[in-house]
Amino acid sequence: NLLLVVDNTFLSPYFQNPLTLGADVVVHSVTKYINGHSDVVMGVAVTNNEQFYGDLKFQQNCIGAVPSPFDCFLASRGVKTLALRMKAHMSNAIKVAEYLSTSPYVIKVMFPGLPSHPQHKLALRQQRGFSGMVSFQIKGDGSTAEEFLKSTKLFALAESLGGVESLIGYPCKMTHAALTPEAREALGITDTLIRVSVGIEDANDLIADLDQAFKTSCD
Repeated sequence: NLLLVVDNTFLSPYFQNPLTLGADVVVHSVTKYINGHSDVVMGVAVTNNEQFYGDLKFQQNCIGAVPSPFDCFLASRGVKTLALRMKAHMSNAIKVAEYLSTSPYVIKVMFPGLPSHPQHKLALRQQRGFSGMVSFQIKGDGSTAEEFLKSTKLFALAESLGGVESLIGYPCKMTHAALTPEAREALGITDTLIRVSVGIEDANDLIADLDQAFKTSCD
């Protein structure tokens, strides 16, 4: 009788629907893929349970968690192109992940869309595709990673994800900076871990940018 809540932000409703898989509540950061243009701060909780819906609606009303009309307009604009964008994110991410998996500057690539990923078959069973989120470990140390991040030209250094533009992040000093080194290590967030939100630009341009950044920072 446990309540199952799933954060489906990384996949969006286009690639996975947790309610059909048994989840009670699904949450999304609308800021990310659903809006897709990096200009809205919004979230949503989705359920097909009447009691949960009533409880969530009550809490929303009590705390005033109501987005502005303009934010709603922007999000409704963004969701119109969700299918097109997600297909482009997936196509580019697969190409970028395949490039990274053959790069001499990379130790490990983490992307469920690659057959080499330990949960690839599970992802194929419950998803209809893969998003643009790719992580990898660069050869070297923290200084190598930081130099690499400074060397990209198309990838913008930022914590967010899911927009049409490609972003690159350094989890140990950005999203997970508040954790102790020991806690980060336990989660696999090392000084050489880099996270990429692959956008919808031309895949060849993105790969060329990563390639020049590797050569600048690692050679």
